[in-house]
Amino acid sequence: MNIQPLSTPYPQAYAELHCVSNFSFLRGASRPEELVDTAVALGYSALAITDECSMAGVVRAYGRMKELASNASVAPGKIHDKVMEQPNFKLIVGSEFALDDGFRLVALVRNMASYSRLCQLITTARRGADKGSYQITRTIVQNAGIDDCVLLLVPPYLPVRRTELDHWFSWFKSLGTYTFLALELHYGSYDVKHRQWLTDASIRYQMAVVAAGDVHMHERKRRALQDIVTCIKHGCTLETAGRLLFQNGERYLRSKQILHTIYPTRTLHNACDVAALCHFDLSELDYQYPREVVPAELSPAQYLRQLTMEGARWRWPDGHSDDVQQQLDHELSLISDMHYESYFLTVYDIVSFARSQDILCQGRGSAANSAICYCLGITEVDPSRTRMLFERFISKERDEPPDIDVDFEHERREEVIQYIYAKYGRHRAALAATVITYRKRSAIRDLGKAIGFSEDQIDALSKSMAWWDGTHVIGERLEAMGFDPEDALIKRFSWLLQQLLGFPRHLSQHVGGFVISDRDLSTLVPVENAAMPDR
Repeated sequence: MNIQPLSTPYPQAYAELHCVSNFSFLRGASRPEELVDTAVALGYSALAITDECSMAGVVRAYGRMKELASNASVAPGKIHDKVMEQPNFKLIVGSEFALDDGFRLVALVRNMASYSRLCQLITTARRGADKGSYQITRTIVQNAGIDDCVLLLVPPYLPVRRTELDHWFSWFKSLGTYTFLALELHYGSYDVKHRQWLTDASIRYQMAVVAAGDVHMHERKRRALQDIVTCIKHGCTLETAGRLLFQNGERYLRSKQILHTIYPTRTLHNACDVAALCHFDLSELDYQYPREVVPAELSPAQYLRQLTMEGARWRWPDGHSDDVQQQLDHELSLISDMHYESYFLTVYDIVSFARSQDILCQGRGSAANSAICYCLGITEVDPSRTRMLFERFISKERDEPPDIDVDFEHERREEVIQYIYAKYGRHRAALAATVITYRKRSAIRDLGKAIGFSEDQIDALSKSMAWWDGTHVIGERLEAMGFDPEDALIKRFSWLLQQLLGFPRHLSQHVGGFVISDRDLSTLVPVENAAMPDR
């Protein structure tokens, strides 16, 4: 794709197109929210969150963007001021993939169609490997139909043989219209040579070069934590990590002034022009409930009312009071206004299956405030005997689906899970993922190993910490174990521990929370294998 001539000699804006968060598990050293805040404060026009074969981090980034846009939870100061100055700051959805021979591919979403295609590519790569890893080849990429995405090829830092380059660049250019070469410079020994050969290659293959940062942290001082998570990921210590660690701390969000001294001006402008091609926003996602739960001749509202009235006759064979009927009418009206009928019908279908198989189950939590849930057999709280507040369960003000928790007997829960897979198909139903984050004991163990503490020291320190202990007691525990609290290494350990707490470590599967869609689920979110068989 051709890039327009320079409009100004100095880059008044910059768009970072290659940035991983700490949701590229044990790679990035900054939270998505920190990356968004810093990019806004630096006056960037856009930031792409491109976690490795994942879209996990962009959700938090999007949430932060919504806060900034509404000025909610933002204290007065430089971030707030920059938001007011730059209301058109753009968050770009993307992902990064490690290819063969040191090449990497960055895919950026342009529209809804390219978002779905990228989700499907991530799903294909993840489903072809064990949980937590992925497998991708040029053939998989070529068959993914991601030609409507913006694609950046990040070549290895050192020059590759001309014959290999011909093969790679010809393949890459064939992927679609929006193909660009990414120039990433971090004050390395061969920056000048790298820039020169990539520039020459761009002319030879007629592809524009864009500046990108391969960002792993929002500020330079996260370098120490970046080294630690790298050691944890590779199972080594700081002493033995060697070339696994970055040579310096330059993979952070740098100011436009600094970038101007490093990159050719043309490449900085190109980055902004490429960002302008991306128009997708996560608010465009449109979830549709499955249709199987509603008979063809009825609407969801009609069917829910029919089942509710049948359930009322079952619950109160001698008839129910006017107060109960008024409560049922009120709930049905609010559910209709919020278009949640299919959600209730989906839960009803699952509970009905369980009861048909004599699998013990019962709804709990705020769902007990619903007379409809009682009539559908989901809960066992009789509304005629209690004072119910349905708005605890659903309210227009919250504008979010209700939470119906149903407990199934542990020994037979797998039957229910497999029923859902069988009914909707594995392409439309998946267990929700949960993010396992660092707590004190797990953080102490992984951090201690990376720094080089002995197993005995790590074991004693982790066991000395209770979940309610604040991080301020770390020094006391270390001193009680014979460490010098003023020692530089101990101070560093305490500081890094505070940084690591709350960081995501890996994905796990929810015990029973499902996502069920009316169409292929991988067009909405990436899907990967669980560790357990048949999930």
